Amino acid sequence: MGRALSVRGADIGFTLQEEAIGNQLRDPRGKVRPIEKILEGQGATHVRLRVWTNPPAGYSTLDSALDLGRRAHRAGLKILLNLHYSDFWADPGKQPTPEAWQGQDLPTLADTVRRYTTHAVAAFAAQGSPVDMVQIGNEVTSGMLHPIGELYPTDGRPQQWEAFTTLLKAGATGARQGAHGVRQPKIMLHIDRGGDNGGSVWFFDHMLEFEVPFDLIGESYYPIWHGSLADLEANLGDLAPRYDKDIVVVETAYPWTADNGDDLPNFYPLAEPLPDEDTYPATPQGQAAFFDALREILLGVPGGHGLGFFDWEPGWLPGVGWEPGAGTPNDNLTMWDFSGRALPSLRAFRPAGVA
Repeated sequence: MGRALSVRGADIGFTLQEEAIGNQLRDPRGKVRPIEKILEGQGATHVRLRVWTNPPAGYSTLDSALDLGRRAHRAGLKILLNLHYSDFWADPGKQPTPEAWQGQDLPTLADTVRRYTTHAVAAFAAQGSPVDMVQIGNEVTSGMLHPIGELYPTDGRPQQWEAFTTLLKAGATGARQGAHGVRQPKIMLHIDRGGDNGGSVWFFDHMLEFEVPFDLIGESYYPIWHGSLADLEANLGDLAPRYDKDIVVVETAYPWTADNGDDLPNFYPLAEPLPDEDTYPATPQGQAAFFDALREILLGVPGGHGLGFFDWEPGWLPGVGWEPGAGTPNDNLTMWDFSGRALPSLRAFRPAGVA
């Protein structure tokens, strides 16, 4: 039957907004169902829930994540809690400190991070849906909570590794404290270097140097930005034995069409084809084949350290903007078509032994 990936998940952070405007998703048989139930029915094990500290109205807050967490838990899915430590989007290009936290010195900010993380993790435990994993920041390749935890300052300061890792340690402490005797969540550090071994090693060597406690290496891998599947395979094949840590491709996506479902230009297509586009064309079948290849790469990571993957926002249909009043640049990277019909790539969540 073969070994199964123990993590087969999806980010569902836009779900409440999609439902609020009447967008519906259908399972492969054509029945309208909630996303968490469709995912579980396809074999998924986890959902990923992001939290922003003070986003625009309707976007991902702790309360909305708790709502989705209850639903996911009832459906039999585990939870990866993705704390951005930012009012809105945090990624390698920007890691802004929440407005309410600005002006704090490092000790104060670290304590704020600890208390905030404790509260978030405890809230999930209190409602009976304890988190399985916690991200201390989102794609923190450039640090977090800038400017204090900034790794690439533009004002002449050196890289702020001491401050950055102090903040990571505070988050990890808070996650452990928030569990309140429930099984401790696994701590994930997440960067966006899926196909970049040099960049990955540079980052995680510093994590060891500064003695940051973590359980999981999280990597984003989008072929649009992060290289070929061969690049990913080489990187994960080096990281697993180098650090003896489990690895999750915690964000990934692949196009099923070159068409656009709204007026906002999409991430794909680019001027150049994707690295493996000849093998995996931007069609529903090509997308599904890409995920089959990704699964095989993860199953082949040395030492069984390739835990699995999360598809990023597979249900983000046109109508919900990346910010208020905008469109989505991601609508052809989903696992449902523009009208909510299931695509073959949903098979990516199947357990081992299912054809």
